[in-house]
Amino acid sequence: MRRSNRHKLGKFALAVATCLVVAVAPVHAQSLLPENLFNAPIDPTAPTAVESEELIFDSVNNVITARGDVVVRVSGYTITGSQLVYRRSSGDMEVVGNVSVTDPAGNVSQSQSLRLTGGVRRAVLDTMTIIAYDGSRVTADSADFDQELKSILINAEYAPCGECIGKNGQKIGWSISAAKVTQNNEDGSIEFEQPILSLVGIPVAWLPYLWLPDMDDLPTPTYGYTEQIGLKVEVPVTVYSTRFTDIILTPTLLTGQGFLMGAEWVQRFDQGSMRIKASGLYQFNKDAFTFADARRDWRGAIQTQGEFVPVKDWTVGFAYAAFTDSAYFKDYLLEPRRAGINEVYATHLTSDTFVDARIQQFNLLGDNSDQKREQQGIALPNLRVERTFSLPPGAGRIDVEARLLGIHRQCDYASGPCVSPTARSQEYGYAGTRAHGMAQASWQNQLIAGGAVFTPFAGIRLDAAGYENKSGLATAPASQSLLGATPIAALDIRYPFAARSPGMTHLIEPIAQIVYRGASSIQPGITNEDSQSIIFDDTNLFSYNRFTGIDRQETGLRLNVGGRYLADFDDGNYVELVAGQSFQLAGTNAFADPNQQQVGVGSGLEIDNSYAVLGAYGVIADSVKFGGKVQLDTSDLSIARASLGATYRHDGWATSLNYRYAEATPLTGNTQDLHEVGAEVSVPFAEYWTISGNTYWDLASNNWLQVGGGLNYNDGYLAVGGNVTRTGPTHRTPNDLRATASIRLMAPAGFDLGYSGAVPVQDWLKAD
Repeated sequence: MRRSNRHKLGKFALAVATCLVVAVAPVHAQSLLPENLFNAPIDPTAPTAVESEELIFDSVNNVITARGDVVVRVSGYTITGSQLVYRRSSGDMEVVGNVSVTDPAGNVSQSQSLRLTGGVRRAVLDTMTIIAYDGSRVTADSADFDQELKSILINAEYAPCGECIGKNGQKIGWSISAAKVTQNNEDGSIEFEQPILSLVGIPVAWLPYLWLPDMDDLPTPTYGYTEQIGLKVEVPVTVYSTRFTDIILTPTLLTGQGFLMGAEWVQRFDQGSMRIKASGLYQFNKDAFTFADARRDWRGAIQTQGEFVPVKDWTVGFAYAAFTDSAYFKDYLLEPRRAGINEVYATHLTSDTFVDARIQQFNLLGDNSDQKREQQGIALPNLRVERTFSLPPGAGRIDVEARLLGIHRQCDYASGPCVSPTARSQEYGYAGTRAHGMAQASWQNQLIAGGAVFTPFAGIRLDAAGYENKSGLATAPASQSLLGATPIAALDIRYPFAARSPGMTHLIEPIAQIVYRGASSIQPGITNEDSQSIIFDDTNLFSYNRFTGIDRQETGLRLNVGGRYLADFDDGNYVELVAGQSFQLAGTNAFADPNQQQVGVGSGLEIDNSYAVLGAYGVIADSVKFGGKVQLDTSDLSIARASLGATYRHDGWATSLNYRYAEATPLTGNTQDLHEVGAEVSVPFAEYWTISGNTYWDLASNNWLQVGGGLNYNDGYLAVGGNVTRTGPTHRTPNDLRATASIRLMAPAGFDLGYSGAVPVQDWLKAD
């Protein structure tokens, strides 16, 4: 007869807790198993429930024995076995016979026996198996866990894929095994005797001995290759670490250029952090580079950044980088981080308020000279403020926005006194100092009447700008100042219709907008720094101002008409269409105004009756996704721009078709039509194996653009792939033959280690 005896055995509970926590130390240090593996806290004072068919108290020898289907529960942990013996005088405990330990997270450890000896300082499990809640598994012929000294596993193996058997019975994934694994519990280091790495059950790497420091801090090498620097091997090493400070050294070996050294200091505070990184090298072969600034003996950079939260809702920070030449990061495959912008900033963000103030210097990275970087200018300041005020119910809301952008540029962007003058129709920025401030306040409200949705909008925009001309270009505006006020009024009308049919819901929504902007100037910023591009499509069809910045604005009276259709299927699939056109009814068309940046040219908005635009998107049968955009010139029904794409994915099969077209616009520098079509396909030919191919054709030049293919294996734990790509003469990287190889080891606990690299095949051929 089974009987349950609940007895507060404090030392017994502590013994169980210690065993469970210590037993996982060597595995967790490898960063392969889940972080919560057997590490849930145990309360030594919590009651310990012991269930068994027989429970014996031997008062003479001070021994407690439980026999027959023993179950011990304490603080969420459960231990089962055939027999339990607890010696109260020594604190030793032994569980034998099909021992199983389950932690609160669902991880299970199985063995034939579990012994705790030496006053609960040491735990020994024989023929141990740990099955984590994520399916990963650790096995060992024996495990000896010493809380104070070392933990030892004999004939141990870790496999993130459990038994590593696929759907059809084949071996999958990867595993690590060793004759002996010893972890030093003081410094976290691990010793492996005869470690073996196996892929899909096949041993591929073996070492007689391997010592690793604490894997939580183990550096992970990264690799790279270019013809100029050769093979790159980079190993970041944390040489000093505390709660507030990290010092990281990054030695890097370059087979073509020698040795590059990096050092980084990370300092954390209660309200933020900062970091300083320096790197540099003496180039063995500076003649490997063609860019003039890169052909020097010493190259390097210093990068700094920091961010702090001094008070609630406010963030302040900085970023600054100095470098010998702008191509340094690109040439040596280094992360530029925020080297493109030197800045000091402060940001305030709440649910209804946004404030962002910055002082910025822009660094042009890549193969660009110092003179070209000087053409980028300094933003002093760059200020943005937005605030929303919610009015009483039914009264709408008020939005307030303010911008201030000051730019100082030493040189003209494209030509001028800093470089030799060139004949060019487009000038993106002028030398000199300019400042432009804008403030706008608007009100809008949504009203519903007779099924129609009316949204009236009213606002006022104020502009103040000044420009001091230091340009050597005749096209630059004269030194001047400008004040302007722009009243804005708009009305958005929508009449949504909803209908229900079996399996789907239809929504048809005709939309009409009338927008008036009574601007005194379409160039409120005098020079144009932030409104130099515009693409007209379905995403901004119903917009009150399509310019991306504040230096330009729409003017006059404009009508936007169109509609939206949505078919929403009950199974989650959908089809959505958005289409319409914009009409300049009165006043000056800002997109047709002649300007040096050619803003508006080819956009379809420079004519009073704009191009018609269409956007289509959808998901069909959970496996087919499609999307497309079209610009149609309604004067002759010709297509000005189009992009279409569709993908199919199901049971490992995948294919995609892509098409792009854009007519030539010589005034913007596009002298030829862009006309491309391509296809990609991936076909599973065996379990976990796929073969892929892609081809793209340049229809405008009637020549192939790109072709490639590859072979890939992915079982969820191990991914291996190889691909080859060849580009055509009209590709952005013409006539390039490149091979790419990749390998990844993955585990459910988040472990993801791998490498992917591409090598120009023609470089190998030249070397031969």
